[in-house]
Amino acid sequence: MSASPSLLPFAAFYFAYFAFQGLFGPFWGLYLQSLSFSAWQISVLVALSTLARIVAPGLWGWLADRQGRRRAIIITTSLLSAGAFAFVGLGDGFWWIFVSLAVSHFFWAAALPLVEASTAHLTRAQPGRYSRVRVWGSIGFVCLSMVGGYILDVIGLARLPWALLFLLVVIVLAAWQVPDVGSRRERPLAQPIGDTLRQPRVLALFACCFLMAYAHGPYYTFYSIGLKAAGYDKGLIGLLWSVGVISEILVFILMPKIMGRVSLERLMLASLVAAVARFAIIATLIRQPGMAVLAQSLHALTFGLHHATSIGLINRLFAEQHQGRAQGLYVIASFGVGGSAGGLVGGLIWPWGGQMATFGMSVAAAMLGVAVCLRWLRPEPAARQA
Repeated sequence: MSASPSLLPFAAFYFAYFAFQGLFGPFWGLYLQSLSFSAWQISVLVALSTLARIVAPGLWGWLADRQGRRRAIIITTSLLSAGAFAFVGLGDGFWWIFVSLAVSHFFWAAALPLVEASTAHLTRAQPGRYSRVRVWGSIGFVCLSMVGGYILDVIGLARLPWALLFLLVVIVLAAWQVPDVGSRRERPLAQPIGDTLRQPRVLALFACCFLMAYAHGPYYTFYSIGLKAAGYDKGLIGLLWSVGVISEILVFILMPKIMGRVSLERLMLASLVAAVARFAIIATLIRQPGMAVLAQSLHALTFGLHHATSIGLINRLFAEQHQGRAQGLYVIASFGVGGSAGGLVGGLIWPWGGQMATFGMSVAAAMLGVAVCLRWLRPEPAARQA
């Protein structure tokens, strides 16, 4: 590429994509609860977004690396996701929602890893600059999560699917502006991706990503339901979600300075230690507003710091020709397998163990991640920071 594309279209895509998440994440579980679904049914329907990330990112990442045309895939899958989601609001039966949502999420999960790979490629020469672009996703999330509860008070929780469909259409419009960014075919052939995946450090990285996402699985499924049971209304629930993302925004803004001073491996360890503390608070002290705010503030480390560090390590450990598949594998290991497993197991634990047992499981997963990081993901001498 003779000239680097502008990063503004990527920032716009992140904003739109996570604005959808800002409305979906805090309130989708409450919508499903309003349809009188069981805890297991709710956990299955919430887990569809993470289950889709097991299959879709690897498939679309492989296709993008093979064809070198990320933009076409980003646009097409975003459009198909919106089209499938249009059916969600036309019925309230479990299987109707299951099928419509499963198809929509399969295409919805395709675009983000490809956008991440392109953003990481364009910012590779300036450590931390990725976070300055990705922060617009957090801003989009916080905008919708802050006002989402009040919007639903006006339009009614029953109209949530149609509000989400509108945001999916906005994602399609944003995807249309994203330029094509791909590896240059004339560059020397990299070693097979399997050789990289077998390295102990790479396996440890994906294990840490899996365990962090597993710990967050119950959070994305039952956190809002737990807050409601503790006496918080929809407006306060949305604001608490916003506290987490505002903290995340601050970390993304500071990442260039942080990454210039601390190794990525130590940042990964810090994110996992913070997860132990955060989920311990949610398990035991969520009824205290001050502690609820503290737990949400730790989202800055358990998601913001963790995600930026993961992207940096992947960009450092994998060859450019494998970046599409590498980002897809990251999504599969973390948000896909990890998030799905954590959410589904949480759905089994919640009915008999409630808040303490479910989020106690999250604490255990984060502690295991700390152990993996300490054993196999130590800083290398003079390691180049991504």
